[in-house]
Amino acid sequence: MTPTDYISIPTPARCYADFCLIPVGTAHASVAEEVAEVQKLLKASGLKYTMHSAGSWDEVMKVIGQAHAVVHQTGCVRVQSSMRVGTRTDKAQTAADKVKRVEEILAKDGQ
Repeated sequence: MTPTDYISIPTPARCYADFCLIPVGTAHASVAEEVAEVQKLLKASGLKYTMHSAGSWDEVMKVIGQAHAVVHQTGCVRVQSSMRVGTRTDKAQTAADKVKRVEEILAKDGQ
């Protein structure tokens, strides 16, 4: 791969995303309805989530983009997201696997 061949760099096979989506400029102070729409989308996407999403890079990024779209469809003209994205190539691990591992350590320590 040459230094200028950036277009052919593949995305990682799997990822997790921790994203925070904030509807901005709604007609009311509560954003519960908009957040509920995003939750419906996450459930329908088939991704495993616990307020975390995990799947292929393309699947995760698509759902985050769609989350913006469903909030825009509620009439909100501006949506802002921040996210942390991680990848791991040595093994497949879900968010639930990570939580379970920490719980096992805590149980061993009597906590």
